Amino acid sequence: MIRYFLINLIALLALTGSALADVTEDVEYIELRWAEINYLLEGDEQLSAFEQLVAESETFIESNEESAELLIWSAIVKSSYAGAKGGLGALGLAKAAKAEFEAAMKIDAEALDSSAYTSLGILYHSVPGWPIGFGDSKKAEQLLRKGVDNNPTGIDNNFFYANFLADKKEYAKAEEYYLRAQAAPPRPGRDIADKGRQAEIAVALSAVQAAR
Repeated sequence: MIRYFLINLIALLALTGSALADVTEDVEYIELRWAEINYLLEGDEQLSAFEQLVAESETFIESNEESAELLIWSAIVKSSYAGAKGGLGALGLAKAAKAEFEAAMKIDAEALDSSAYTSLGILYHSVPGWPIGFGDSKKAEQLLRKGVDNNPTGIDNNFFYANFLADKKEYAKAEEYYLRAQAAPPRPGRDIADKGRQAEIAVALSAVQAAR
């Protein structure tokens, strides 16, 4: 009986380890492909690539529905595609991204350095308010602030909170968080994303310093 239990336990652990490896590979693939599309492509080529990555991300989730990491990245891809696409046609993508961020947070709100808080905050800040969309400045601030509190040295958490503050014309405070983002440690394997984000930070920081 004990031997039978151990054999089944080993088999279960092997399957779990395989599933975790698959999730990690899928997440790394989406991370890299997103960075390539977001920072190296433009125009129709970028839109087409985002559309394809949306489909790929959803396929990955079908095999790992309880992965907060995959849900977050699928939602990030949809959000980015919505931003690149623009217009009312992007609202459906934004709503789908919102649902995935919320689903990920129910599984593990702290996954990927609390990325879901920051990314959902971006959506609430970017999407039009009622009756067109679900945009809400107060919710945006709460979520963005939570993202920074949970990951105070993160490049994206600080950058997007700084963007929010800059849009509110709180330039001195925005500068503080842009500087935090600028000083963020490099992320292993995310060279393209870090380089692209640092370029965005430099432009935004210059703008708020000029506006003060």
